[in-house]
Amino acid sequence: MATLTDDHTATTHLETDVDASDAVNADSSNILSVEEIQRLLPHRYPFLLVDRVVQYVPGKLAVGIKNVTFNEPHFQGHFPGRPIMPGVLIVEAMAQVGGVVLTQMPEFPENGLFMFAGIDKVRFRRPVVPGDQLIMTVELLSIKRRRFGKMQGRAEVDGQLAAEGELMFSLVDR
Repeated sequence: MATLTDDHTATTHLETDVDASDAVNADSSNILSVEEIQRLLPHRYPFLLVDRVVQYVPGKLAVGIKNVTFNEPHFQGHFPGRPIMPGVLIVEAMAQVGGVVLTQMPEFPENGLFMFAGIDKVRFRRPVVPGDQLIMTVELLSIKRRRFGKMQGRAEVDGQLAAEGELMFSLVDR
């Protein structure tokens, strides 16, 4: 399994320019399979919303893929005759990609659990439908008191922005 390492001070700030369309061609040493993701995150079917991590920069960002299929349970009721992935699930998928970054940072305990603490400035730009491949880039903006993290998430389909926003996390004991 790939392991991320990096030294951080009380607050980490970074600026990177990553093109999500390049994620599919990422170096294979930075790819995490669904089995490796399950070792890092507590989520399981039907709520694990990341199929693969195709790129990451240790302690800074990760790019994950969600293959959207008609077989997912939420499409039965959202919406009959016009299936659209719920926005809250798009945000959750971005958060799970962010969780991959946070769970591999050495300053956080292995038995810790990251939970949502807040969501700001989220906007939805286009619907996500069965057959789409959602590419999510989540970048760490800051860490405070080794218990709170803030990330910028961006979800794209075919190079078009589907959703974006700021995600806040809090570390709790399991």
